[in-house]
Amino acid sequence: MACVKYSVEQIIHKLREAEVLLGQGQTGKDICRKWNITDPTYYRWRQEYGGLNLDQAKRLKDLERENARLKRAVTDLTLDKLILKEAAEGTF
Repeated sequence: MACVKYSVEQIIHKLREAEVLLGQGQTGKDICRKWNITDPTYYRWRQEYGGLNLDQAKRLKDLERENARLKRAVTDLTLDKLILKEAAEGTF
């Protein structure tokens, strides 16, 4: 089976559709089979995007990207600091 990347909008739309289908008596396995996704994928989506609006989900993704960028910056600065510290001690 080919790996398909769903956008945040598509995931939220599918979760809303799933709520309707669950209300009509279908099971989670039936829904996953209909969409050709695995059960863990469905439950991960529910955990991550379950109660979010589209605007909130977009904001969440933006914050995750910003957080990753800041973590890389801190890592780079820490590495530079350690290199300078070793050079200052003369143990190179």
